[in-house]
Amino acid sequence: VFFPLLQKWTVFALSASSSLGCLSCLLGLATSIGLTLGSQGRVLLAPCTSANVALAPVSRECPFDPTHVYVSPQGAGAAC
Repeated sequence: VFFPLLQKWTVFALSASSSLGCLSCLLGLATSIGLTLGSQGRVLLAPCTSANVALAPVSRECPFDPTHVYVSPQGAGAAC
């Protein structure tokens, strides 16, 4: 009698925490999309500007190479 009630509350608690985590991710994604569209994408490459453009993609300030096409090995042969 006690275990079904405990199971229901456990599933409810896990579901509620998962929903809150999902909501926070969606809010963060919406914020980043809004900021990107609001600045017309200039903010994405702002840290990548430096005196030497050749070193910008590998510098600490630029976490990605904007000129590189990233393809995963699993998705290289498959079309979406």
